[in-house]
Amino acid sequence: MDEKQLPKLSSYRWVILAIISLMDATSSYIQYQISALATQVMPALHIAPAQFQSLLMAPMFVAVFLSIPAGSLGDKYGAKKIVTFGCFVSLIGAYGRIIATNFATMMIMLLLFGVYMALLSANALKIFGIWFKQDTKLAMGVFFASASIGIMLTQLTSHMFPSVKAAYIFSSTLLLILTVCWILFVKEKPEGEEIPPVQAQAPQAKPESAMKYFKVVARSKKTWLVGLAGGLGVAASESFSGILPQAFAARGMTPAAGSMIAAIATIGSLCGSLFGPGLINKAKKAKPVMIVFTLIGGFLMAMTWFIPLGLPLTIALILGGLFGAMTGPIMNSMPIQFPEVGPKYAGSAGGLVSTVSLLLSSCLPTVIGLIAGRNYELTFMIQGTFFAITAIIIGILPDANGSRPRK
Repeated sequence: MDEKQLPKLSSYRWVILAIISLMDATSSYIQYQISALATQVMPALHIAPAQFQSLLMAPMFVAVFLSIPAGSLGDKYGAKKIVTFGCFVSLIGAYGRIIATNFATMMIMLLLFGVYMALLSANALKIFGIWFKQDTKLAMGVFFASASIGIMLTQLTSHMFPSVKAAYIFSSTLLLILTVCWILFVKEKPEGEEIPPVQAQAPQAKPESAMKYFKVVARSKKTWLVGLAGGLGVAASESFSGILPQAFAARGMTPAAGSMIAAIATIGSLCGSLFGPGLINKAKKAKPVMIVFTLIGGFLMAMTWFIPLGLPLTIALILGGLFGAMTGPIMNSMPIQFPEVGPKYAGSAGGLVSTVSLLLSSCLPTVIGLIAGRNYELTFMIQGTFFAITAIIIGILPDANGSRPRK
């Protein structure tokens, strides 16, 4: 097939991508504000470290339960309606943080805030598949990178606000503005195009239920494998990032130096998410390249304890983030290429992948901690092994570039 026969893409897709990416960055910004402001938040709420960790993970906890129904409802009713509802609920939670004075109240507000995060994440694949088609992987890369940008901005700007309340008002108002942009400017599909019909059936036929959409996707073994790979990768990465400050301190680094190196390391992940999909997309076969990148990322993660401090460690962390983040966007965009999924069931597939990934990323770091304890050398090696295992799943799945039209 000649390149000229590829579907023509609407230029309005960049508006869609910009709004969704800004919303995703804002979700990370708000979620990790409590981490950046921990020294003020913990005394104000009178909470212990374990409670603090629960608050930090609360938005992700919501996604475990909402991702599957969110994707199926997005397939049935349209992603815009579902995400719009989530934004209104999340605004209540975001602004509600201002009046939260104890652990229970703050937990409720953060659970409410997590609703739109779950709905948007579950339906991102469907939205990008409709608007970007053959460039879905590139759009997903920007989406992945936006989360890292949100976390980085939180760390850089949180100390600039005169109070915690002011920081909460700023981020909540940002979400309000983006909600208005979502309602006014986001469209379900390009002009003149049709999404594979959801209601195309006999007049007397009973409308398809949201559960039917999920059942179709649940029979796709390949979609389950994508979720498994995503869960292993995210679990290893989050466990790795979470333990870096303690590990650096154990090697004699000051907290300030450790935090700086950890922040610099996120540059690699950011670049990997942005440029990885485009680089891999140029390869004739994506699978060998993805396997090599994944193994390099896992190896560098496993060897972290043995790399000399200073510039060598900084370079290794940046490269580890770079190679480790290149394949994630491509993996998460793959289900829409599966014949049994396609654009019609992409929301349900995104919900299934999100749920499996979140369950694994919530449980595996605890398992790693129980096995390795405070043995950082062993911890890094286990994390690297988990990450490298995803290369096996990549080898089992179809080639990501296999269905791409060629000259």
